[in-house]
Amino acid sequence: MSKTFTALGLMSGTSLDGIDVALIKTDGVSIVERGPCETYPYHDGMQDLLRRAIQDAVSVDRRDDRTGVMAEAEAAMTFHHIEAVNSFSAKYDLNHSNIDVIGFHGQTMIHRPEKHLTVQLGLGDELSKALGIPVVFDMRAADVAAGGQGAPLVPVYHRALAKNPPVAFVNIGGVANVTYVGVENELLAFDTGPGNALINDWVQHHTGQFYDKDGTMASQGRVSPHLLSAALNHPYFSGRPPKSLDRNSFSSLNFGELNAEDGAATLVAFTVQTIANAAKWFPKPVHRWIICGGGRHNKAIMAGLNLLLDKVESAEQAGFNGDGMEAEAWAYLAVRSMLGLPLTYPETTGIKYPQTGGVLVGRRKE
Repeated sequence: MSKTFTALGLMSGTSLDGIDVALIKTDGVSIVERGPCETYPYHDGMQDLLRRAIQDAVSVDRRDDRTGVMAEAEAAMTFHHIEAVNSFSAKYDLNHSNIDVIGFHGQTMIHRPEKHLTVQLGLGDELSKALGIPVVFDMRAADVAAGGQGAPLVPVYHRALAKNPPVAFVNIGGVANVTYVGVENELLAFDTGPGNALINDWVQHHTGQFYDKDGTMASQGRVSPHLLSAALNHPYFSGRPPKSLDRNSFSSLNFGELNAEDGAATLVAFTVQTIANAAKWFPKPVHRWIICGGGRHNKAIMAGLNLLLDKVESAEQAGFNGDGMEAEAWAYLAVRSMLGLPLTYPETTGIKYPQTGGVLVGRRKE
């Protein structure tokens, strides 16, 4: 029987809402025993600091650049991750000496694979020293350096969870991505388009709130057909997968002529239509669409997907934890990294050959 490892995954996504912590036991291949998951929200000041850091990162052209407030944000968000793990461990009575590894995503600042550049803030060494647990971090860098997109990385975990393929897993975070798992466990994965990021930014600009709770604002608005059509004509959508996006890839779109509700409705329609359009790239039609990530809480998004697609299920309806799946994936990927197993494949990131990745630091306290 394969050796299993106890792993924690830490995910701080492009939505900037907080940190997901999840515990799993896995052999890094087919065995996955899912444990608890918790979310630890960032306070408003931390979110503001990260937004400023993302703005400063626009000028970055090297992975180790820390311009403007980026270094301050990196230290602060690492500290928040330490606090999150300690809170999680206290709640679930976890002894750090029993945790084999932590998979640490970090906070994406900029993602430009066409320039072989991806930057995730996060001090893996500091995290490991503070917690006394080995940490695997910077898992996208090796793929990007070798010519891959560096995203998405979750597909190999989706494959471990998939039942009765062909099936599609859709994760709606700041950016939305899809994983197709075929009947022979073949993979195809790519970013479909915007997820929550554009909607969240729009809502914050108009209301000061960080997101559209339950999709209420969008549900009260009307879609602008001509602005939606213009958005769907973005050149990204004509490119064949695998392909990936930066959080700000669609920042040039201008919906300023719309009121708050109509803008939210149009942005939801943009997210929904681009997810549905992803099916044109699948080798075969899928039996189920499993929707994960924060976007599944937006009722307007889910209603739109149900109109355009057959057999749409939330992660919970499919027996999973939609809030914790990415954090679980990072725990799974950390174990694969320790074992030297591939994290990415030609069909998921466009890499020439299957590629492992990640940087392992620290050692467990005995």
